[in-house]
Amino acid sequence: MSSTVLPKRGAAIVFSVFAFAYFLSTLLRAITATLSPTLSSEFALQARDLGLLAGGYFFGFSLTQMPMGHWLDGHGPKRVVLSFLGVAVVGSVAFSMASDFNGLLLSRVLIGVGVSACLMAPLTGYRRWLNAEVLQRANSWMLMTGSLGMLASTLPVQWLLPVVGWRWMFVGIAGLLVCALLLVYVLVPAWGNTTEPALSAAQESLWRSYAQIWRHPYFRSLVPMGFFNYGGLVAMQTLWAGPWMVKVAGYSAAQAAGGLFGINVTMLAVYWVWGLVTPRLFARGWSANRLMSWGIPTSLLVLLALVVLGEQAGAVYWALFCLTSSFVALAQPAVGLAFDAKLAGRALSAYNLVLFLGVFSVQWGVGLLIDGFKSTGASEQDAFRWAILVFAGCCAASYAYFLKHKSDS
Repeated sequence: MSSTVLPKRGAAIVFSVFAFAYFLSTLLRAITATLSPTLSSEFALQARDLGLLAGGYFFGFSLTQMPMGHWLDGHGPKRVVLSFLGVAVVGSVAFSMASDFNGLLLSRVLIGVGVSACLMAPLTGYRRWLNAEVLQRANSWMLMTGSLGMLASTLPVQWLLPVVGWRWMFVGIAGLLVCALLLVYVLVPAWGNTTEPALSAAQESLWRSYAQIWRHPYFRSLVPMGFFNYGGLVAMQTLWAGPWMVKVAGYSAAQAAGGLFGINVTMLAVYWVWGLVTPRLFARGWSANRLMSWGIPTSLLVLLALVVLGEQAGAVYWALFCLTSSFVALAQPAVGLAFDAKLAGRALSAYNLVLFLGVFSVQWGVGLLIDGFKSTGASEQDAFRWAILVFAGCCAASYAYFLKHKSDS
């Protein structure tokens, strides 16, 4: 597998193509937050149904991560992305035609499967195609592109909803996915012939090849935090921030869409800044570990403020939570760099599996908690607050585990 560093122009083209595909991936990821009032009304969804529907994307995403890392290391980003995007096209069309909750859920799972390579594929490629000093920048700017996709899922979707309806929006997204597929086919280089020794028989086994990933002390130190803190960040940004604004803070659907727009503008700016400053911070001794150790407690404080303030905590507090949680995103490229390049795809995919299982669990789990607290007689506002408090406790425990087990190297 070629480890040739791409020239600047080639790297920019490849980045742009993958960024477009990832933009569509995150648009599909976050769109349920904006559509939640419409879908809840049309299909009579309860909180647990809404959480399961949004989480279906991440469940589908998680299903592919283990084999996909193996495929990425063996076949390269281009072949893997081309194979998966067609499934996303089918899932988007199926979602537009769904007539009941089961149809919506199955379509969301297909969409999750189809776009599941849109971040891992470029990150695996960047591990070979880019110099080590710009990997964090490329990662941060991919996440910035993802925030742009989430941005597009807010006010633009809210504006288009009465014009074309949510079903035709998904047909349009399917068309854009076809465009992304064609761009990858034409512009992304193939992996090339291998110049490395053949993998051993043990490595050729899918599960055995992951054993050294899961046993790695640094990887294991990040697992709980990837599940709850990073997964929870995505779960809140792509679903529960919207219903909180409507059910707890008293926003209208349009106001909630505007709040989500502001949250995603904030995250777009945050990841752009991370891309600019991380090379300089790392050069001055501020490693990913050190930055996460100092930064993540601020997100826990913001969660506590949300619980305490309740109806007074609206979009600004959720934007602040997402901003302070962004420190945990530094773990992703750090995981890739902790392993040899030939294992980068599997290491990144294994961590992504943890992350998206976390998103699925938090999205559905918060919905179950809300309905559970309501069944005990709590008001809807208090049910949301208690559910977020439970989530905050899980995040605090995960951070404590990281502090105890992380490597300081």
